[in-house]
Amino acid sequence: MSDGTPIEAAAPNAPAMAQPSALPAEELDRMTDDIVAALKTVYDPEIPADIYELGLIYRVDIADDRAVTIDMTLTAPGCPVAGEMPVWVENAVSAVPGVRDVKVNMVFDPPWDQSRMSDEARIALDMW
Repeated sequence: MSDGTPIEAAAPNAPAMAQPSALPAEELDRMTDDIVAALKTVYDPEIPADIYELGLIYRVDIADDRAVTIDMTLTAPGCPVAGEMPVWVENAVSAVPGVRDVKVNMVFDPPWDQSRMSDEARIALDMW
């Protein structure tokens, strides 16, 4: 059963995934991979990199009932798509097979900075 306590992310852009779970490990792994793939389909319209590689996803929790809670941020609090992006994330993750419900929380602590970006995002943005 998920107790909602996230474990520390292994990489700067990797969201913390709450563990342990009563879901079978193979199902949890599949759902996690599919959720990450879904997150990678959402782009900030002003930046040519997906929100996952940008490091905007801070936490993903898959509850035992397959409800998914996501904590995410924006590159800047005044982002023009601040009201729309959580809906885009919710729609993308809701399409993942097995996901029962999706809740997206917008958070600004800690503030996003470029150190959260993956190497893939740095290459896409020519930030080497």
